Amino acid sequence: MPAPRATQAALTVAALGVVYGDIGTSPLYTVKEVFAPATGVPLDAPHLVGAVSVIVWTLLLVVSLKYVLLVLRADHHGEGGALALAARVAGLMDGRPAQRTLVLALGLAAATLFYGDSLITPAISVLGAMEGLAVASPALAHWTLPAAVLILAGLFLVQRFGTARVGTAFGPIIALWFFTLALTGVVQIAQTPAILAALNPLAAVGFLADRGPGLLLVLGAIVLAVTGAEALYADLGHFGRQPIARAWSFFVFPALALHYLGQGALLMAEPAALENPFFRMFPAWALWPALGLATLAAIIASQAVISGAYSVTRQAMQLGFLPRLTVRHTSAAASGQIYMPVVNAVLLAGVLAAVLGFGSSSALAAAYGIAVTLTMGITGLLVAVLARRAWGWPRLRVGLLLAGLLGLDGLMIGGCLIKFADGGWFPLALGGLLGLGMALWARGRHRLLAALRRDGLALDDFVARLAADPLPRIARTAIYPSADAQTVPQALLHNLKHHQHLHARNLVLTVRFADSPWVPAGQRLSVQPLGQGFWRVGVAFGFMEEPDLPQALAGLAAHGLPIEPAATSYFLSRETLLPRAAGGPSAWADRVFAAMSRQARGVAGFFRLPEGAVVELGTRLRL
Repeated sequence: MPAPRATQAALTVAALGVVYGDIGTSPLYTVKEVFAPATGVPLDAPHLVGAVSVIVWTLLLVVSLKYVLLVLRADHHGEGGALALAARVAGLMDGRPAQRTLVLALGLAAATLFYGDSLITPAISVLGAMEGLAVASPALAHWTLPAAVLILAGLFLVQRFGTARVGTAFGPIIALWFFTLALTGVVQIAQTPAILAALNPLAAVGFLADRGPGLLLVLGAIVLAVTGAEALYADLGHFGRQPIARAWSFFVFPALALHYLGQGALLMAEPAALENPFFRMFPAWALWPALGLATLAAIIASQAVISGAYSVTRQAMQLGFLPRLTVRHTSAAASGQIYMPVVNAVLLAGVLAAVLGFGSSSALAAAYGIAVTLTMGITGLLVAVLARRAWGWPRLRVGLLLAGLLGLDGLMIGGCLIKFADGGWFPLALGGLLGLGMALWARGRHRLLAALRRDGLALDDFVARLAADPLPRIARTAIYPSADAQTVPQALLHNLKHHQHLHARNLVLTVRFADSPWVPAGQRLSVQPLGQGFWRVGVAFGFMEEPDLPQALAGLAAHGLPIEPAATSYFLSRETLLPRAAGGPSAWADRVFAAMSRQARGVAGFFRLPEGAVVELGTRLRL
């Protein structure tokens, strides 16, 4: 049933603030970088028309055609983003374990690259806004860097208080921002209407054809205009396809197109404005209000990627590629409003390093785009696979789609890769480190399970022995969370060793995070009676869900196994991991995994276990 019109309108306005903040701040720096000395593009009327034409048609092809018309269809139970897409495609690879692994690896690669964007977007957006100080008052030019550092530090420091109240203002502020972009563009176009020739796609084709060997240099700058496109797909679950598509088609794209045409018109009439074409579009009396509005827009664009980094981290945790980190909920009404202290601290350090290390939006432009374009390429590849396997498209149609997507994405990736030595290495290095950490954690978890099976007792054999050698019981329920449902939990063995009795009911509990964002209530629990007062219980959560074990276990009543909270204890095993004794070429990986495990959040807090009902028992385990 479609949402009421009032709800759709509210979602469309909200999508403006969250989805389009990144792409909406691109006019602060894009045109200036297209005509930077490094690209070799002359600053004259024909090249201005051609460059603006490429920007406008790139927005149409990448955002309108690829994302709005195609990629937004590739949801996974209503959720979007590279991880959700990879999980959906991996689910189609039954009987193909190698292909499934490759698809999940591509999804994780896209997730790690997102962190590069999460560092550079706040840095380049806020720096680009603060560079307006030099235009508004040249005497304040030396305050550009300190002001950017102060704003960014303040933004990260207030994350702990949540963004619910500020978020309600995001949509109207960004709506005002896009209205301002459109208005300033119309004013300049009216003064120099010759720029309207840029609407002809042949102008874009001619411009690109004339670039010759310098084509990738220009594309590396033009790609800055679409760096926020992936946000349309990543935020699909928050707003839905229609509000995102409507906001783009009827508001965002027209405003951006008019503004880029306006910057081109300004430069045709006043080439000296290339120093900062965005702020030069405003009359002197409007410079300070424009600076304030640009700062707010930059902060909102930064907030969107910060919140996205929290969400991606939580998904990676629950899919088993990162240790459990502290997640604090900052809103009682919205489960998506979260704050992760460790992620926040790492992002703050990285953003400040980027600001101080690069020093200007022009320098950061060399690093910007490479992470996003690689993510866009992965998305295009996975959507093509989905079109073939899930949508039933014929091979020829999929081949044409794949050629078009990879050709377009390949050009943009190539344009960014040639800036590798000038800063493009920064997001790739960050993504590589994160990818290595995820790989080491997944490898360590696999080895940990192998060690538990190697050193543990088979649960079925243990229960069978109890029939011949019964033990004293107490009239309570014991729940033993365990990573391996086939072996006796270490906590149970230690409890039996110290207390010489068992509980009347013993539940060996395993938690599984599915490849889907959500798990239906009817598929949440699985129960297998083992006899002798033992049950093997499985609980499944989606990777977008909050893992609340007591709430989930309340559903056991429907399986004839009601849980009385006051008579239930949770026995947890806290493993002290020891690297292999003999060392070896991969002993360092074991040490890294052990160090990551020590930083992981406890099971009790992560699964929301009641504090007064938890007993932790330690054990030493050699990998």
